[in-house]
Amino acid sequence: MTSPVVVSPDAPDLEEIRKCVHCGICLPQCPTYRVLGEEMDSPRGRIYLMRAAAEGRIGLTETFARHFDLCLGCRACETACPSGVRFGSLLEATRAQLRRHGPPPRRRLLDRFVYAVFPEPGRMGAALGLLRLYRRSGLQRLVRSTRALRLFPRLAAMEGLLGDVPRPVSLPELHPARGRRRGRVGLLTGCVQRHLFPHVNRDTARLLTLAGWDVVVPRAQGCCGALELHAGRIDDFRARARRLVATFADVDWVVTNAAGCGSAMKEYGHWVGEARGLALRTRDVTELLADAPLPLGRLELTVTYHDPCHLAHGQRVRQEPRQLLRRIPGLRLVELAESDFCCGSAGVYNILEPGIARELLELKMTRIAETGATVVATGNPGCLMQIAGGARARGLDVAVVHPVELLARAADAYSG
Repeated sequence: MTSPVVVSPDAPDLEEIRKCVHCGICLPQCPTYRVLGEEMDSPRGRIYLMRAAAEGRIGLTETFARHFDLCLGCRACETACPSGVRFGSLLEATRAQLRRHGPPPRRRLLDRFVYAVFPEPGRMGAALGLLRLYRRSGLQRLVRSTRALRLFPRLAAMEGLLGDVPRPVSLPELHPARGRRRGRVGLLTGCVQRHLFPHVNRDTARLLTLAGWDVVVPRAQGCCGALELHAGRIDDFRARARRLVATFADVDWVVTNAAGCGSAMKEYGHWVGEARGLALRTRDVTELLADAPLPLGRLELTVTYHDPCHLAHGQRVRQEPRQLLRRIPGLRLVELAESDFCCGSAGVYNILEPGIARELLELKMTRIAETGATVVATGNPGCLMQIAGGARARGLDVAVVHPVELLARAADAYSG
């Protein structure tokens, strides 16, 4: 029998596992349970499996691994849990044990590609340059007309996520504060964000300067390690965390505008002792802007807001984005039913598990259509791509934007 989970120093905490009282309150909040209806694909069922493995009653079999592969890591169960079980860290620790056995053969090549490219900004930029050529050369239209991608669902999912690929944008390393200076912050530009949504980083820096912050954008910064943490690649994650500590050593706050990055960085202290200080200084951009006297002009828009999982459930940041949007004159904010239910993006889940991701996206798009909004705001690049792709597929005429884009447009509209 394979070794039980407890052999590693990064094993799931058995006392944390035992906090689960199996009440089932988490079940209706779990996306995979909603889609599959299987007990072992619910938080309660997965915790049962963790405990059985930790106590040596079962091994790390392929069936065991599959139930954890299917989890999105959205952490909605943490919000629902009356016992306060930290399911996210238990999931990451369990995946760290499974990682020692390697990815399943059915997706080994894709796994290798994803983690060699996505967390490496330079390689990511090169790959997107090729994609830009693929789109503009007409090859994309040819490939889609043959429907050949139907034979490769994961490749089709990756190809279908991307709209236009913008040209690279280089931000200045220092953006001086305007008006009364409040301090100095460092901006994490991210991997996907810097390449696919560079205007979000630009708008973030501008709004922070309007709020009185000097904004530093270190050119040498790398990936925060979020994708690797969620995949159980703990050693790679730790190495990235340590490099980021050195990069952002002389700022009051480190600001993120990507929910997944912020959630991972706020948990650095759990995994990397020397990164605890950085974790305590990490804030989502909406947290730092929430009390800032921003000059905002009128926008006549009907907007709905989708809660990114790792902002709502991971960081417990819910009200600040809504408060900021409500401050824009003329903007009508319509609440989205099940706003904090996962859209199916979940890092690279929509590439690795496209079938379930597509079902979750359909649920999300139905809810968005019900609002009648013309704009969907959400604070994570994965959600931006997933929901925009869903809107294109459904023919739904909505713009999908980061909240800072609307705030920046309102600042442009301000006449004093």
